Amino acid sequence: MSSNPSFQRYIGIDYSGAETAESSLKGLRVYRAQAIAEPEEVMPPPSPRKYWTRRGIAEWLRQTLTQDLPTLVGIDHSFSFPLRYFEVHQLPPDWPNFLNDFQCHWPTDQPYTYVDFVRHGSAGNGDARMGNPRWRRICEERCKAKSVFQFDVQGSVAKSTHAGIPWLRYLRYELGEAVHFWPFDGWDIPPGKSVIVEAYPALYKQFFPVENRTSDQHDAYSIAAWMRQNDQDGKLLSFFTPNLPGNLRGIAEVEGWILGVI
Repeated sequence: MSSNPSFQRYIGIDYSGAETAESSLKGLRVYRAQAIAEPEEVMPPPSPRKYWTRRGIAEWLRQTLTQDLPTLVGIDHSFSFPLRYFEVHQLPPDWPNFLNDFQCHWPTDQPYTYVDFVRHGSAGNGDARMGNPRWRRICEERCKAKSVFQFDVQGSVAKSTHAGIPWLRYLRYELGEAVHFWPFDGWDIPPGKSVIVEAYPALYKQFFPVENRTSDQHDAYSIAAWMRQNDQDGKLLSFFTPNLPGNLRGIAEVEGWILGVI
């Protein structure tokens, strides 16, 4: 076990892009681990809703990450798009600008707004910011993940990505300098700061027995458990510096990266 882990708390979130930001969704699951404790499920605050909502998770993260406790958060959806998207839509290769532009066209954080409403033209302006399912990010090619534009197929993260990106923008505005979005704010992790990363449960879950968890629960559990275990073993920081030559590193600073892809 590492005598000097980088974080004191680990949060794994299995995401869902179903319905609206206010919908209580069985597929939204949150697990939290401490440096000295295995991951446990975090239930939403008491309310008539049985499960988390996307808005509820974003607000809980905002509150949680203001605490002075270095925390690593892994969220199971893509944080950005392939470089080809930026080129086709003539966008500057700049992640904060991308967040604003995306939310303007895909306002999936707004009430009563399904991802499919934007896709099919009854909300937002998705037609002006569509992608091609053949476009993939470098990290997706490396770990054989599906394109962020491949909707309506098994194992797709397209819907959760299009639902989740506006909430990253929300957290960035609300938390400011308190949180490091990796790798967009830099590949190196500032000591003592909380960090939000893109996670991909398929990379981690085979290392942990399922026990009595549902697949959604196990995905969230595995994110938190994998991050904690590698930090305790002194291996985590190596995953923050994937093997990328300079030209690919510059692209990945725009497209984002999945923690654990080397």
